[in-house]
Amino acid sequence: QVQLAESGGGLVQAGGSLKLSCTASGISFSVKAFSWYRQAPDKQREWITSISSGESTNYADSVKGRFTLSRDNAKRTVYLQMNSLKPEDTAVYYCKTVGANGQDYWGHGTQVTVSS
Repeated sequence: QVQLAESGGGLVQAGGSLKLSCTASGISFSVKAFSWYRQAPDKQREWITSISSGESTNYADSVKGRFTLSRDNAKRTVYLQMNSLKPEDTAVYYCKTVGANGQDYWGHGTQVTVSS
């Protein structure tokens, strides 16, 4: 059974930093790509960044230069370092991967709140 568990969210002031983690089980971690999405109140869930099995990364324009995605295959964990946070970064952040059968697997999400 594939499970993704996010952690690291919280309340931070604008300009501050947070580091989110996503730990995976039940999946061949090292060969999988992982993505982070976020969903703000009354808005659609949006993609913000992805990392391939080869550690190539892509970022949405809204977070480029402020967020950094990395992975540690030994710990089966991907990390999202978020710097220079803005109030508009407030959202629930979700980790996602795709299983061998093509099914999307999501974590339960972690809340990030940035106060102005």
